[in-house]
Amino acid sequence: MSHEATNWAIKQRGLKPTTKIVLWHLCDRFNPDYGCFPSQDRLAHDCEISRSTLNDHLGQLEAVGLLRRVPRLDPVTKRQLPTRYILGFEPGFTPVAVVPCPETGHGEDEGAETTDMAGGSPLDGAAYALPCPDFGHGDEAEAVSGFPAEPCPENAESRVRISDTNPVREPLSKPVKEEEGAQAREGVSDEVFGDLLDALGLDPAALPGWWQGWPPRLHVQRWRDELGLTEAEIIAAAEASRQEHPEPPDGPKALDRTMLRAAQRKVEDAGRKRRKPKAAPAPAAKPITDLPAFYADLVNSDRYLPVSAISNTMRDAMLARGLVTAERLRQRGVR
Repeated sequence: MSHEATNWAIKQRGLKPTTKIVLWHLCDRFNPDYGCFPSQDRLAHDCEISRSTLNDHLGQLEAVGLLRRVPRLDPVTKRQLPTRYILGFEPGFTPVAVVPCPETGHGEDEGAETTDMAGGSPLDGAAYALPCPDFGHGDEAEAVSGFPAEPCPENAESRVRISDTNPVREPLSKPVKEEEGAQAREGVSDEVFGDLLDALGLDPAALPGWWQGWPPRLHVQRWRDELGLTEAEIIAAAEASRQEHPEPPDGPKALDRTMLRAAQRKVEDAGRKRRKPKAAPAPAAKPITDLPAFYADLVNSDRYLPVSAISNTMRDAMLARGLVTAERLRQRGVR
């Protein structure tokens, strides 16, 4: 850490907040004797941003002349080492004067770079060349974009991911609202929706906000699909609601209870139709007014006759009227 470096970073003006945070953390990692060479993982962790975003802000700092990135290779393994960041306050600092080109790399030629770095730190001995998009900026061996991890100046493509690209999520073929609007128009036709507006007494040229667009059509479609109402029944229920309310409803939600009651009545009517008609009641038996004749008919028949069913008074009444004979009574067990 160098107080001189962090104070210099704080004094810089005209930078975006995140860009200035990146510069400050670079200066916080600066060592007066050895320079500044944090790995991109460490720097991205310090700044709390992704590595692709970090490279964007590093490019902005390099473009305004506050730092220069120098990639380094291990002289033995040829693997990429952490990038050396030369900050603007360091002795011998020369900003990148040439516009970067993906075909030719960044900055000046190799000889000029070596001359500029003659007064640099002790770690300036490996591969002094300005950053090249052919092999990217920064980290040891891990590729930022998923390209091969083995760094090589001859690689044709940059290993730095473009931050504005998401390789996972596909772009939508149609906007969501337009797609839902098309589905609503297919579900409820313009003719049916117009008849509903007429039944409610609404002027199509001056509709309230809740009746505009595709959401009210989806509401009508739910009345049909979820409540089981036909389009004609929906319009009839809407007309009936206007007879109870002098003003048209503000939106389709105000008709939910009306449509629910219409659906309940429809179910009840269907249940009554399925019920079997009740059988006609049996005719009421005529009251017995002539008891002696009734019992005489029972005695003269072969039907079951309990002995105790006929009292002495009823026996005498039957004999007095000649409805039965004494012999028949004896045969039936009546004494």
